[in-house]
Amino acid sequence: MELQEILSSIQVCSLEELNADEQKAVQLALEGTNRSYTPYSRFHVGAGVILNNGQEFIGCNQENAAFPAGLCAERTALYAAGAQYPQEPVKILAIAARGTDNELTEEPVSPCGTCRQVIIETETRFKQQVIILLYGKRCIYRVEGIRQLMPLSFTEF
Repeated sequence: MELQEILSSIQVCSLEELNADEQKAVQLALEGTNRSYTPYSRFHVGAGVILNNGQEFIGCNQENAAFPAGLCAERTALYAAGAQYPQEPVKILAIAARGTDNELTEEPVSPCGTCRQVIIETETRFKQQVIILLYGKRCIYRVEGIRQLMPLSFTEF
């Protein structure tokens, strides 16, 4: 038996260290936290997407009493972008959250496994890595490509 290590590289930064487009994506995600519909968990997640052509999208989580019928913020933003601009690659995806106290989370929040797979499909479809920004009040994680968060996946480009 052989032990292999799989390492991820994640930059830890402040909002001021991000470029203008990345800062805008974070602002979109923060705005999305105020638009979420979360009567059950009261965990408000927002996502901001910027496409290569500069178009911007906001996503937010949407809950339902039948829990599988809800949808995460990341997917609402990515699917809205894909519906409006099906041939345009995603450049940046930012994610932010407010906890049950309605305060922004101190630590960055990462996408669930299903959202990670959707991001992998997005990168595979356009053959381009997505810059992923995970916002927390303490810091922002800047990730160059979803494979840093999910290195073993179904597809690759």
